[in-house]
Amino acid sequence: QVQLVESGGGLVQPGGSLRLSCAASGSIFSINAMGWYRQAPGKERELVAAITSGGSTNYADSVKGRFTISRDNAKNTVYLQMNSLKPEDTAVYYCNVEWGKIVTIESWGQGTQVTVSS
Repeated sequence: QVQLVESGGGLVQPGGSLRLSCAASGSIFSINAMGWYRQAPGKERELVAAITSGGSTNYADSVKGRFTISRDNAKNTVYLQMNSLKPEDTAVYYCNVEWGKIVTIESWGQGTQVTVSS
């Protein structure tokens, strides 16, 4: 069984910062890509940022220059540093991990709420 435990969400004022963490544990091995998605009320879930096992990163245009994704392979943990937050960043943020060797398996975290409001 694989568990993804997210932390770091909360309420922050516009222009503020938050750091999300997602730790993978359990019967997980050969982690490939790790990423963060978000879903705002009434909208579809969208990719925010992703990072490969080799460290290559990909960002949504709306967060480029403000968010930074990183990972600690020894801890099976992925981070999302969010700076210069805007009200439109308000959403539930989900951690996503792709893992496995012959077959790629996708696992999701339970989600953490990020609210940007004054």
